[in-house]
Amino acid sequence: MTRPYISSKADDPWSRIWFDTSPRHLAGPGDPRHVTQALRAGGWKNYADPDFPHVVLASPDFRHTLVLEPAADTYSSWWRISAERWHASFGGNTPAEIIAGFTDALLQPAPAAEPDAWPTLQAAGWTYERDERGNESARHPDGITTMERRATLTSDYFSWTAEVALPTGLGGHNRLWHAYFDDRTPRHLLAAFATALTDPAPVPRGHYDVPHSHLVTQVERGAQGEQLAAAHDARLKAIRGAARKARRSNAPTTRPAPAPATEMAATTARGR
Repeated sequence: MTRPYISSKADDPWSRIWFDTSPRHLAGPGDPRHVTQALRAGGWKNYADPDFPHVVLASPDFRHTLVLEPAADTYSSWWRISAERWHASFGGNTPAEIIAGFTDALLQPAPAAEPDAWPTLQAAGWTYERDERGNESARHPDGITTMERRATLTSDYFSWTAEVALPTGLGGHNRLWHAYFDDRTPRHLLAAFATALTDPAPVPRGHYDVPHSHLVTQVERGAQGEQLAAAHDARLKAIRGAARKARRSNAPTTRPAPAPATEMAATTARGR
């Protein structure tokens, strides 16, 4: 029996007209498969309940897990990434391309020296501050986007946050998206997140797929369905290739044990 046609956003990227949208950090969530299919290409498996609207992925060694569970509030933690010693989370409006900067780094070997996220932000024009308690923060030139490492008022436990908070005009803020990182999160993952956050390249979005259209610029002359699909397939192919290469390099090398001397002698005698 052939599958009936059922209209769904899973039909993307062919089902709509796409616009190059910038800046990316204000472009809205995008396609979650930019994250989930990349992890699966890297060997992660899906353990989700097919009758529940979520995604549950685990790395081949079960050291890392990702849960995507949409909620009514887009600011709440839709994405949750965990390891034995740390965890991170992202709100529903966090652009998938920025989350992918973090999750793609999970597929790579950890560098010998842990990089710092702050120089990446400063190089992109963000202002950086550090106070006497060791709290650190960087602010985007737009004035509404920040990344911070702060301790609570009652302890010295630090955590990292990144967010876009829009002023309401009444002294309050309407938060567009929010990311949280445990302070034990490996620094190279935070640096990868900062790199994706500051990437000036536009991202594809439909005309009505952005949370606040007045905050972004959309150009219709962007890549369309076939080109976007080809670029996504090439990305997954590269990740699969890197994963195969890593498995081969990590596989133990074994040599066959030498045959006992008596067996070798018998074989030689039979060959004469």
